[in-house]
Amino acid sequence: MCVSYLEKYAAEVEQAISVCGWLAQSLYVTSSGGNLAWKLEENLLLITPTGMNKGLIRPADLVFIDLQGKTVEGTRRPTGETPMYLTFFNLRPDIVSVIHCHPPATCALAIAKGKNWLMRPLFPETVLEIGPVPVVPYAEPLTDKLAKNFEPFLPRYNNFIMENHGLVSVTRGGIRETLMSVQLLEMTAHMVILALQAGQIKELDRQAVQDLGNTMRTRDLPLMGAPGINASLEALYFD
Repeated sequence: MCVSYLEKYAAEVEQAISVCGWLAQSLYVTSSGGNLAWKLEENLLLITPTGMNKGLIRPADLVFIDLQGKTVEGTRRPTGETPMYLTFFNLRPDIVSVIHCHPPATCALAIAKGKNWLMRPLFPETVLEIGPVPVVPYAEPLTDKLAKNFEPFLPRYNNFIMENHGLVSVTRGGIRETLMSVQLLEMTAHMVILALQAGQIKELDRQAVQDLGNTMRTRDLPLMGAPGINASLEALYFD
């Protein structure tokens, strides 16, 4: 008897549901906003459905699609942001999971004018695990134009502020690992806002980032971006 993907990947489904619930409970997503996807096989994605509050999603609501966007299992339609996800997974084969959400502090920076402080080295943890976070120019949600706007940034970075919209985080790990990136980045954005209220922001200097490159090698952490694209942590921030 053929086993459904819902049964075959029951553990991953449970994790995806728990991450959806955490995002909703923490108000990182509201109403039917936000979505996530997880590459389970070379040509198989688990993805959230369109038009549902993430806190109400149950296993049967999840959808399985291929890398062309065709539904292979599930009764609901996949998120309207599917073109964006297909861009990520097709252009960056190393990506395993993606979360798009609207955490408050990060979204505040997404509508703020002025310098993008998330492109600068501020905290060791953020430098090591997140890297610089560029602003992807605004485009209408749910469109191919929005997906295409990511293309110049995808090779070098793993986290993206969507101008006047939200946050996208990608990792080479499972959905819980990507959630950890979202949490770390949101706390960093919160600290940036507090620091701007307190006065001027103090960055880590070039030598400090170079030293963190040593820490990255000691911990065997991969550089951000596609494999082989970035020469070093230092180059990402200063070159």
